[in-house]
Amino acid sequence: MQNLFNLNGKIALVTGASSGLGNHFAKTLAKAGAKVVVAARRRDKLDKLVQEISDTGGEVIAVTMDVNDMDSIRNAYDEAEKHLGLVDIILNNAGVADSKAFLEIDEESWDFTMDTNLKSVMRVAQEGCKRLVAAKRGGVVINISSLLGLAYQTLQTSYATSKAGVIHMTRCMASEMMRYGIRVNSIAPGYFKTEINADFFETERGQAYIKTIPARRLGRLDELDGPLLLLASEASSFVNGTTLVVDGGHMVKSF
Repeated sequence: MQNLFNLNGKIALVTGASSGLGNHFAKTLAKAGAKVVVAARRRDKLDKLVQEISDTGGEVIAVTMDVNDMDSIRNAYDEAEKHLGLVDIILNNAGVADSKAFLEIDEESWDFTMDTNLKSVMRVAQEGCKRLVAAKRGGVVINISSLLGLAYQTLQTSYATSKAGVIHMTRCMASEMMRYGIRVNSIAPGYFKTEINADFFETERGQAYIKTIPARRLGRLDELDGPLLLLASEASSFVNGTTLVVDGGHMVKSF
């Protein structure tokens, strides 16, 4: 059973790895045996993560990648191949949130959210899949969506729409890539405390919101490890085009 989730011999690319979920995902994949390519716009912000993975015996490199720049994406893949080999696990985690009331959204903020959360998923996955197909190798794509890709929340029109797009694009990608032995799935996390939201969840309003979650608490980052390793490994060899919701029952609560 332990071998079912083993990632020895695999090379994983994690975007948005400098903080939050991406930082945690990179360490989880390394612990499972994968060689890891951690990517972010500023390579210096990845130094601590690289050191942490190296200190535990993992093999890791950091690459500079702006997910909104196709040349940057190609260069990052080239660097990964030069130092580690062909990337066969692509984890699209990079994303932004731009909380605005619907009437206050301007085209600039809308385009920035869509480019970073949705279009970048296409860019990064397409480049990685082209390389796998050319090498006649199978692989795995995992796109990080959100609970709000399935539900909704005030002040999150741009974000929720982009994450809903990720879920549907995952299905479309899966239907085309399965013939090449490439599986495409997504994870839709609920509310987990990270640097981005920690201050909010410490406020009275944030604490009140936590009480509306059926689990009556935020998720722990390690509670995403199982879903991640399931989709990244051969344990999910017949799972394709699905979205795993990891939200403490948020989606099934009674309104």
